[in-house]
Order: sequence, then structure tokens, then C-alpha cells
Amino acid sequence: MVDPGERVTTTLQREFLEEALNSLEMTTRQKEESESQLKDLFKGGVEVYSGYVDDPRNTDNSWMETVAYNFHQDDLLGVLYSMRLHAGDDAKAAKWQDMSSSLNLYASHEHMIEKVAQRHKAHW
Repeated sequence: MVDPGERVTTTLQREFLEEALNSLEMTTRQKEESESQLKDLFKGGVEVYSGYVDDPRNTDNSWMETVAYNFHQDDLLGVLYSMRLHAGDDAKAAKWQDMSSSLNLYASHEHMIEKVAQRHKAHW
């Protein structure tokens, strides 16, 4: 979730560090190195979707809204390829996943992933 006064891209980087790299268990030095490596990647994000999403927690008086960004890296030697994913914070697992229309995704996520595939002219 976005903290009060925090930019969405800052939240995304923080959440990636916490949930996909387990930064909460890193030393200060390891965390600073990871943040430095990801800095440029997270500057170049493209907003894919912003707004209401279907969610079982929605009610007549409250509902979920989300902002989805695509951070794309073509370079096989890029920072993401050198990082080992490790679930942390409240994440159950972390892994790289090939995109496919047959994935069983939560709520409105399929539409967002499809937009990313179209943006990169990838098979869907």
C-alpha cells in the first residue's frame, strides 16, 4: 500500500525490495546495494492501469483501486537477471513467471498483464 505522501513508484520499489528480495532481513549494506541497483530501472516505469479493480473485499461503501506499472528490461545482463528472488514480508513466494493468457490470476490482474504483452508485442 502507498504510504501517505509517498510516490507510487517509490512504493513499488519498496514493495519489490520487501516482498521479492526479502530486504527486511538484509543488512544495511545489502539493502543499499539492492536499492542502488534498482534505482534506474524504477525510474523508467510506464503506467499500465490506474483505477478501480474487481476485488472480493469491495463493498458499496469502499473499494480497491490500484496503479500498475511496467518496468521492462531487455538487456540479458541487466540488474534483474543478477538478482535472486526470495519471498519476504507478507509474500508467500517470489519467482519469475512467463506471461500467458492461461495463467490463473487474481481479480483484474489478467487485463493488466495483457496490456503489458500488447505493449511489447508479445504473444498472448
